[in-house]
Amino acid sequence: MKTCAIIAAGGIGKRMNDAHGKQFIGLLGKPIILRTILKFENSPSINDIVVVIGKDKVKDVENLIKKENISKVRKVVAGGERRQDSVFNGIKAIDFPCDIVLVHDGARPLVDANDIEAVIEGVEKHGACIVAAPVKDTLKEVKQGTIVKTPDRKKYWGAKTPQGFNFDMLKKAYQKGNSQDVTDDAMLVEAQGIKVKVVPSSCFNIKITTPEDLYVAESILKRET
Repeated sequence: MKTCAIIAAGGIGKRMNDAHGKQFIGLLGKPIILRTILKFENSPSINDIVVVIGKDKVKDVENLIKKENISKVRKVVAGGERRQDSVFNGIKAIDFPCDIVLVHDGARPLVDANDIEAVIEGVEKHGACIVAAPVKDTLKEVKQGTIVKTPDRKKYWGAKTPQGFNFDMLKKAYQKGNSQDVTDDAMLVEAQGIKVKVVPSSCFNIKITTPEDLYVAESILKRET
C-alpha cells in the first residue's frame, strides 16, 4: 500500500508577527516547515509528500527542498483561503498512487515518528484515525463572560495531527462537504457517518502559533539533542 502525506502550511501566522511567514521562522537553525517536512521524509512508511503553502511561498519551498536534497516531496501547491481549501488543493494534486493519506499541520514540527506509525496502523485497521490528547484542564462553557456549564472533561480529547484516512474516503468527504466550515479533516469524514479511530498523541506534538510556542518547541528540541 502507498502512503502519502499532505503538509498543510498555507496559514499566514499573524500571531507570530513575522513578515516572511511563520513556516520560515528558524527553530534551532532550521525553518519550521523544513523540520516538519523532514519528519515525513525520514519516515520509512511515507512514500510521497505534497506540501501546501501560500501561493507567494511556493518557489521558496521548492528551493528549500532542492537545497536540502529532499526526495519524497512530489509537489508543492498553493493553498486556499481556508485551511480546508488548502488541504483540498493538496488532495486534488495527488495524481499518483496513494492508498492512505495523512494530513499534517505544517506548524507541528515535533511530531513523533510513533504518532505517524500509529495513525497509519489505525487507518489500516479502521479506515480513519487521528492522534489526540485527553484534555487536562477543566472545561468551562462561557457566555458573555460568565460560566454557564462545566462539562465532564473525561469525555473530551484535543485533536492533533497527523490525521489519516483511506485516500478515496477523504477525497469523497471533501468533494461532498467542503462548503461547510470545519476545523479539521476528521469533521468532514464524521459528517459522512464514518467513525474515526483516536490514538494517543505524544505530548510534545505541539502546534506553533505564538512566540511562546516557539520557546517551548526550542526547549523540547534542546532536550532531544
